[in-house]
Amino acid sequence: MNSKILSYTIILLLILTVSCNNTSKKQEKSQETKIKKDTVKIDSSKITKKEAEFKLTEENAIPFFFDYNKTLTENKVKITTNLGSFTLELFENVPYHRANFIYLTKKGYFNDTYFHRVVKNFIIQGGNADNIKTAKKRGEIGRYLLPPDTKKGHKHHRGVISMPSSENDNPHKLASPYEFFIVVTKPGSYHLDGDYTPFGRVIQGMDVVDIINSQPVDEGDWPKQNIFIIKAEIVK
Repeated sequence: MNSKILSYTIILLLILTVSCNNTSKKQEKSQETKIKKDTVKIDSSKITKKEAEFKLTEENAIPFFFDYNKTLTENKVKITTNLGSFTLELFENVPYHRANFIYLTKKGYFNDTYFHRVVKNFIIQGGNADNIKTAKKRGEIGRYLLPPDTKKGHKHHRGVISMPSSENDNPHKLASPYEFFIVVTKPGSYHLDGDYTPFGRVIQGMDVVDIINSQPVDEGDWPKQNIFIIKAEIVK
């Protein structure tokens, strides 16, 4: 009788031991899976946050565009306005201004901005707008200026696109990266050479540029009817 009780006791202990070991292994496995999943989630979150927070600044803009320009194969941008469209070809030997313009185009910055300044028989100037949307886009991309690059042999011929200097106290003619102007003077406005950076030219649709330049303006050269840049896009 005692022998039977002893046998039952041993069997029961073995069952309990195996059961406990299985439970323990399941708990360990569950904890390992949870830690691994959380770790991946945290890493992914950090990467996304880092990318979202990237902004161009005075310190990083030139190194960024130096590297960005090396990746570019595009050099043509089509500007569509409510008065028609025209196409620009960007000069390859003006790397920072070319890279900046393509970068902003791909970011969609110019979409829904205006040709906000029209000076008769001289220039049309675009890339700005008096709305919150444009200010927000600038804030998201960053605050920076570009140095002039005026010694590459390009002149302000008719149809050339160039970049205005910043409105800040700016003796070195640092360029405002968000705006641009196109020369309409025949044969050109060569008094601008040396102060501003030509970085491309109109290769198609100069008649549309002339139509924009012919629009009525107020005393501040702002068109009386808004001239919208509906879309800027890279073309082949």
